[in-house]
Amino acid sequence: MEQSATLDIETLKITQEQFILASQSLHLQRPGCDAVYPVGLYGWRKRCLYFFLLLLLVTMIVNLALTVWIIKVMNFSVDSLLVLRSEKNVTLNARNDQGQLTGQLTVGPEAVEAQCQRLEVRSKDGGRLLFTANEDEVIMTTEKFTVTGSEGAVFGHSVETPLIQARASEDLKLESPTRTLTMEAPRGVEVSAAKGLLKVSGRKDLQLESTEGEILLDANTIQMGSLPLGVYTPSPAQASLEQAVYEVCVCPSGKIYLSPAESSSTCQAMSNICLWS
Repeated sequence: MEQSATLDIETLKITQEQFILASQSLHLQRPGCDAVYPVGLYGWRKRCLYFFLLLLLVTMIVNLALTVWIIKVMNFSVDSLLVLRSEKNVTLNARNDQGQLTGQLTVGPEAVEAQCQRLEVRSKDGGRLLFTANEDEVIMTTEKFTVTGSEGAVFGHSVETPLIQARASEDLKLESPTRTLTMEAPRGVEVSAAKGLLKVSGRKDLQLESTEGEILLDANTIQMGSLPLGVYTPSPAQASLEQAVYEVCVCPSGKIYLSPAESSSTCQAMSNICLWS
């Protein structure tokens, strides 16, 4: 009986072990079930990731510190002006959509150069054009153009202007130190002094010439001072040889002629000249 009971127990154990093995084999061979793997970074990959994150954080901190330092050194702020400094020059370039240079401003130690199609200077509100320059002309639209240099303004060629006027209580002087001074106008040149003396002087001869018209001297009194008195010679032949001083005579028509000078006027003796005018 004891042997039979022992045999039954061993047979039961074998049957349970076969069942367990069969169940495990069925479980492993079940279709549609994938293998389960652990999720995440482990080992050296995890350490490298932390290292790169730390390096990125340090780089951001350094960039932020450099940005704050540049702002402090360059005085960048909302309240202060923008200051650009350079040991040689500062150049500002403007380009179009194609990358071509359309304008350039260079501030150097010796000059300020602007390269563009047209240079404009406007008023503080930006509405009024004060100065413009291009390849063909330079235009100034200000109400007054003032030259304060001791040598004045030097023009290499002609000057066209409707008015040249000095400041109040100051003199206006037009001078050519080594050459001639020419003023020309197709319809006339007028020189007037409303409340003062008009003086025309020359080192040599002073010539008034009219090619087609006449020269008009219109004044209450016309004086020619410092005329010497000569000796009257009755004979015209002797006068042409010996007479050196003459008297200026004027006809009623305005014609001027010379008469041999004497202590008194001799214009009446030569008045027949007025009949020819």
